[in-house]
Amino acid sequence: MEFRDLRRQYEALKPEIDEALLGCASSGGFIQGRHVAELEAQLADYAGVEHCVTCANGTDALSLALRVWQVGEGDAVFVPDFTFFASAEVVAAQGATPVFVPVRPDTYNMDPEALEQRIERVKAEGRLRPRVVLAVDLFGLPADFNRIIPIAEANNLLLLEDAAQGFGGAIGGRKACSFGHIAATSFFPAKPLGCYGDGGAIFTNRADWAAAARSLAQHGRGASKYEHTAVGLNSRLDAIQAAVLKVKLKAFANYELEKVQHIAKQYTEALASAVVTPTVAEGFSSSWAQYTVRFANCSKRDKVKQYLAAKGIPSMIYYPSPMHLQPVFADLLRADKELESGWASVKACLSLPMHPYLTDQEVTLVANTVIEALNE
Repeated sequence: MEFRDLRRQYEALKPEIDEALLGCASSGGFIQGRHVAELEAQLADYAGVEHCVTCANGTDALSLALRVWQVGEGDAVFVPDFTFFASAEVVAAQGATPVFVPVRPDTYNMDPEALEQRIERVKAEGRLRPRVVLAVDLFGLPADFNRIIPIAEANNLLLLEDAAQGFGGAIGGRKACSFGHIAATSFFPAKPLGCYGDGGAIFTNRADWAAAARSLAQHGRGASKYEHTAVGLNSRLDAIQAAVLKVKLKAFANYELEKVQHIAKQYTEALASAVVTPTVAEGFSSSWAQYTVRFANCSKRDKVKQYLAAKGIPSMIYYPSPMHLQPVFADLLRADKELESGWASVKACLSLPMHPYLTDQEVTLVANTVIEALNE
């Protein structure tokens, strides 16, 4: 069994994928071009925004957004404490300071109340300028933007949606990648919508920001190839990845997203009495980048992980350490009971196999094996 079975997905999409790859190879066009332009239009339409600019990876997508806004030294960017390192890395790389915000134990996403407290604390200390809220759609579930957006507006902060795991999630009729002033996503192969290498994109309704991001992604290009108006990046999505993503986006929208809802429901029905299963509030929809359960403590979690592995069932720990305990951020550390408490409430997590091509029998096997492990 695979944690996320990309081979099985390829077999299901093989005729279309092969045609896309061979067509791109025979065209001789590998950088930018028709496939990239068509994909950007399709992605913008799916997310319900005006502009999409693709780039080389999800980390660059976040970095491009911060560069467009000229975030830098002295700026505070509010980042959830429980997320992948890139969410905070891009902030520090710009010379800004990540301010870590506790997450909620039910959704694993940024706690809006804690966000308000952190903003007020930064203002009161006066060392940093509050500039950006970087809210992550963790495990496929959009952050609580119904509450985060008013907080950002009240404090005149820019909102960057890190939808690296969130593509396909929604709140009401509004899709992930549409909640921030700019949103960023990743097309890493294991993401809800993944390519066959690295890839990423930003989304915005601002034409000037989209144009700035496109320029920065091409070495700060100006009116011509050899005119440069800024120091940028070399961060382009290649045509082969775009061709693959066009095929995968169609499958994702037509049936894959619906299938993972069915699988998540199966998992929850089977496991709700044994572990803490994911919470998806009314009006919210997850794209289930991961199906993550939580145990009473890390000892039980580790026991179950080992038991699953012995049975040939993969699982993953996302994440073994929070942001505030990363060695690179040691200079930011101070005694912080809220962060310590928040981390304690989520650290016994384990993610189970999740992808649209799991069979009902496989889901039942995984769930039953988790329960067997707990009863050992």
